[in-house]
Amino acid sequence: MSVEQLIPVVITGPSGAGKGTLIDRLKKEFEGSFGFCVSHTTRKPREGEVDGVHYYFTDKASIEKEIAEDKFVESANVHGNYYGTSKKALQNVLDKGKICILDIDVQGCESVKKAKIPAKFIFISPPSYEELEKRLRGRGTESEESLQKRLTNARTEMGYLDKPGFFDIVIVNDNLEDSYTKLRDIILPYIHFQKSLVRSE
Repeated sequence: MSVEQLIPVVITGPSGAGKGTLIDRLKKEFEGSFGFCVSHTTRKPREGEVDGVHYYFTDKASIEKEIAEDKFVESANVHGNYYGTSKKALQNVLDKGKICILDIDVQGCESVKKAKIPAKFIFISPPSYEELEKRLRGRGTESEESLQKRLTNARTEMGYLDKPGFFDIVIVNDNLEDSYTKLRDIILPYIHFQKSLVRSE
């Protein structure tokens, strides 16, 4: 395994599929191995979210200017808000010799593929569209309008599963423990290699 194969790992899936929970567990179990590539967004922070930790919270004019200046690896307008990964945020992770995790949507995956950045593409899927809707409603954090936008977008994202070879791995998150075990097994070789790089420095 080479450094190019090591990073980044792209994890995507519909809102409510559980990818955030799985990523958080990876980071907790293998503390120090990952460098989470913090994305930019124009949406408002949710309760408990910290600028520079969960996202870089910005405004539409600023992010559009930086996108035009080619400062982003990928960007997309999702649910009426911009999301994007800056080249600086990605480079910050690489410079630290960490495994880079990109938590982005399928539009972002398209951009990374077009940019020919070597990556491992993992899709976290809900067991069904109905279960996804149940999870989103159970959060109690969305207005009906926002919820419907997310459900519509989820259909589009899950449509990418029909594209042969678009994702390297698909994990159906019907049981959190089983899904985490599968993701952990996929990531473990990367972690072992990352640790060997650290030891050799």
